[in-house]
Amino acid sequence: MVTPPDAAIVLRPMGERAVLAEVADLDGVVRLHAALAANPPAGIDDLVPAARTVLVGFDPARIAAPAVRAWIRTVAEAPAADPRPGPLVEVPVRYDGADLDDTAALLGIPVSDLVARHAAAEWAVAFTGFSPGFAYLVSEHWTFDVPRLDQPRTRVPAGAVGLAAGFTGAYPRETPGGWRVIASTDAVLFDPDAAHPALLPPRARVRFVPERPRVEVPIGPSAPRNATRDAADSSPMPGTPARDDGRPALRILDAGATTTVQDRGRPHRAALGVARSGALDGGALRTANRLVGNDDGAAGLEILLGGFRARAETDTWVCVTGALVEVRVGRRAVDLYRPLLVPAGSELSIGVARVGLRTYLAVRGGVEGAAVMGSRAHDSLAGLGPAPLRAGDLVRAGVPASAIPPVDVFPWSVPPSTIDVALAEGPRADWFAPRALATLLAEPWTVSADLDRVGVRLDGPVLERIRPGELPSEGMTPGALQVPPHGRPVVLLADGPVTGGYPVIAVATEAGTSALAQARPGDRVRFRRA
Repeated sequence: MVTPPDAAIVLRPMGERAVLAEVADLDGVVRLHAALAANPPAGIDDLVPAARTVLVGFDPARIAAPAVRAWIRTVAEAPAADPRPGPLVEVPVRYDGADLDDTAALLGIPVSDLVARHAAAEWAVAFTGFSPGFAYLVSEHWTFDVPRLDQPRTRVPAGAVGLAAGFTGAYPRETPGGWRVIASTDAVLFDPDAAHPALLPPRARVRFVPERPRVEVPIGPSAPRNATRDAADSSPMPGTPARDDGRPALRILDAGATTTVQDRGRPHRAALGVARSGALDGGALRTANRLVGNDDGAAGLEILLGGFRARAETDTWVCVTGALVEVRVGRRAVDLYRPLLVPAGSELSIGVARVGLRTYLAVRGGVEGAAVMGSRAHDSLAGLGPAPLRAGDLVRAGVPASAIPPVDVFPWSVPPSTIDVALAEGPRADWFAPRALATLLAEPWTVSADLDRVGVRLDGPVLERIRPGELPSEGMTPGALQVPPHGRPVVLLADGPVTGGYPVIAVATEAGTSALAQARPGDRVRFRRA
């Protein structure tokens, strides 16, 4: 069957690296996503389907924004064949959820009827988001609109199967959540070490099977995928210790507040619900790597607030960048932003940050260890990558990419206490009063104590909304200024979720987002147009 083109597509800006394509309904999203994914041009980084939109992420160094918009329109206007159905995945479940009885009563049907209808329906993965591997499932056989809990739970266990609105879904890991839990499963829903990490990828067909004795399923292109196959043989979940790769470089004596391994992160994984992650101040880590002869993408250490000490196991070249801190090798004070030799047995110490928040430590050869989905970055929201470092941990280094550059110092300045952030257009500025954007640009904002690698909440005047109601979940990107109902912006950072339901009034540029990585509680932020 061929579907006629849909002229109702609306393209909305999402900062300098993405376009949000909005269509009429979820069926249109499935069709547009399938058509875009069939043959994307070079430079397209991510395609993230959601309830009414497809987020198209791109690299502006490889493809220009007008070319991206023209490509989306060309694909959307062409007649498209029905998307090919995905694989059938059978998920064994126990209908024992904490909200099962209440949900049945809310819908006015017996519990047995709710269970029978949920198990009889064939579901399809419309999109993923919220956390890696969390799939939003829909079915033409499911007609109930189930409201979320009035008070979301702070902890929903891994494997919980819930209902919300017209969706069902299973939680891959323990997270907060407001869906009504009706069942549970032991299936491994997300395994970052597997060739196909998500058990339920976009367009997969899903059946929930009341638990029965395990049976082996023949392998073949038409055989249903048995989710129980992963439960016994799955790899360890994220956060397992890194392998002993590379040469010994530094032994951690004091990791300070938090020290994590970071690199450029995990691009091209957003459709699976996996955030990019990586160094929040990418420029600082890149500079540190270059000054010790590493590739830009080499892993280093991101140190929150300082207070870090390590002993060199062998003669080790390092470079420290980012926040304004005092750095010593032994008792000798040394400079930031230049390569430093730490002799074997000597102590490297990084004091408490006086200005700025995050310090980056590059080790010549790069920090080695096990990669998860192509990256050594620690994702604080999803729990991917190596765990934060602790006293006693050994940091190992790989093989240097090149010699230490002859220009062995980099010009830098102290991070300012008033942070200048350039803003590009956001997709939902029309949800706000005209004066809201003027207020955003005119007023100074104060960084609240509510900040981490996921995002930064800003205190200041209320940005007035003129459009009530909830926004269906749509793709997000680092730098997005979401505005929750309280009216004050939250700027998403590298570990932020890949989808969200708060309207985005504007998007910080990549440079502005890096600047916010150094923001401390009480610092001032001023926005300007990019």
